[in-house]
Amino acid sequence: MTTPQFQKASFVTVVVLVSIAFIALVLPFYGAILWAVVLAILFNSLQRRLERSFGGRKSLAAAVCTILCIFIVVIPVSLLLASLAREATNLYTRLSNREFDPAAILAQVRASLPTFVLDALARLNLAEFSEIQARLTAFIGQVTQAIATRALAIGQNTAQLLINLGVLIYLLFFLFRDGPRLVGAIRRSSPLNLRQTDYLFGQFAAVVKATVKGNVIIAAIQGTIGGVTFWLLGIEAALLWGVVMAMLSLLPAVGAFLVWAPVAIYFLLSGSYLKGILLFAVGVFVISLIDNLLRPPLVGKSTRLPDYLVLVSTLGGLALIGMNGFVIGPLVAALFLAVWSLLSQDDLSGRDTLIEDRDTDA
Repeated sequence: MTTPQFQKASFVTVVVLVSIAFIALVLPFYGAILWAVVLAILFNSLQRRLERSFGGRKSLAAAVCTILCIFIVVIPVSLLLASLAREATNLYTRLSNREFDPAAILAQVRASLPTFVLDALARLNLAEFSEIQARLTAFIGQVTQAIATRALAIGQNTAQLLINLGVLIYLLFFLFRDGPRLVGAIRRSSPLNLRQTDYLFGQFAAVVKATVKGNVIIAAIQGTIGGVTFWLLGIEAALLWGVVMAMLSLLPAVGAFLVWAPVAIYFLLSGSYLKGILLFAVGVFVISLIDNLLRPPLVGKSTRLPDYLVLVSTLGGLALIGMNGFVIGPLVAALFLAVWSLLSQDDLSGRDTLIEDRDTDA
């Protein structure tokens, strides 16, 4: 005869095994599921307004909101990725054919350097620039090859891409329509108490909004300004470098400075003083100030993670799971802090209760 404890343990085991099997089943579509959840959170307020405008008809509001997401997010991002893939492929082809030679550019920079700089480089055994030339050429080649290879893989997996887009759009509709009901079901099924569950849900939504609405919008603006500036100055592969600046802008203490500053220095050393001054002015007074101006209203202080934690978690997420890591990394870090914050609060409340009980007994 089985005991109640054995039955409970067996049921928990079945729940865990079925949950693992379900996760393995949907894992190939985790990217589509992730971005469907992210878009549902970001456009949740619009969904509620549409429901009120349509007299409470949730399905109609969800359909309109899904169509708006397609035109606002899916189509522009698809066009950007196609243009980026084409530009990266062209640049990699030119590098392979020696039409664009970074070593020659470095040689030109070296010829423009003043004597005291050359003497200092000679004391550092860098006067020949050979190692720098080799490293720069290899770095640019690796970056463009990685982007071009990834673009080719995406092109070859068009069917999988379309399936993922279909899953994203289909799931997004139901998240808009049934989102509150799903959240309520998760709250009721959670093994945590309601206060802990609501706190973690709130942190999850806040970090998604802060990471995507804040960081991505800021990075997109910085990358767009940098890319347009490069294009106006006649710099090769302006779209590619704009995207690189946007990617670097997601990382605190790194930023787009690593792209526009060397180019501005090159212009000044090669005698293109006007281009160099203009690029420095745009980089310092526009690109670098955007973060300080836009981050407080877009992200907010209450949900902002420490810069060092954002940097480490974003790099870790990118290294582990690719592009989706810039959302999942900070999200995991925020939930980590939230869980330990709850634990410390519970410990403190438990200690306070224990102290009160002792005082009462005394």
